[in-house]
Amino acid sequence: MKLFVGLGNPGAKYAGNRHNIGFMALDQIASDHGFSPWKSKFQAQLCEGQMAGEKVLLLKPQTFMNLSGQSVGEAMRFYKLTPDAVTVLHDELDLAPGKARVKQGGGHAGHNGLRSIHSHIGADYGRVRLGIGHPGHKDAVAGYVLRDFAKAEEAWLDDLLRGISDGAPYLAKGDGGKFMNAVALRVAPPRSSKSAQKPPKEAAPKDSATQDAAVEDNRSAMERLLDKFK
Repeated sequence: MKLFVGLGNPGAKYAGNRHNIGFMALDQIASDHGFSPWKSKFQAQLCEGQMAGEKVLLLKPQTFMNLSGQSVGEAMRFYKLTPDAVTVLHDELDLAPGKARVKQGGGHAGHNGLRSIHSHIGADYGRVRLGIGHPGHKDAVAGYVLRDFAKAEEAWLDDLLRGISDGAPYLAKGDGGKFMNAVALRVAPPRSSKSAQKPPKEAAPKDSATQDAAVEDNRSAMERLLDKFK
């Protein structure tokens, strides 16, 4: 069993925030892969489904970002999961918009949601870091992450979320490489190396002499010889 945790803040007020990209990613996975309806459990919204032969739980903590670890800890204890069965999807200021990276273990880099999870389950869980870019100054970060994605960002955001969903079965199997390949195919699809094939040229019309020559000659050898002396 795998537990995918998306980070964000609850309520319609925050739904479109950059900080909520983890929630958005889980919503895309649930929709695309036919997961069960969301239900309230473990101070969170929870749903479940099957991917790549694995049972997968999707968890969106409803405790607000800086208390996310409470919900994650409850779910882990109930299902008797270890940290390596958990993958957290979260916004990442230090990645360019539309980029994604997979990471196992490590620090929280000041992210309040990860900081809370660290305090409840330790640091040995997996992460999918979803790039949202940086506002340029640390004093602007709080306002930046709590603002909605701009209209101009919708295209790359949609590609990224669909890529995360495409790769989710690989993530469930623990194959980070194939997961990243699936994301890349959405975010930066390869250009075709072959030029478009040109339609075949139409054969030039034959002149009458050529057409006549193409007609089958049914004369006998003697008749053809005599015709030469006419």
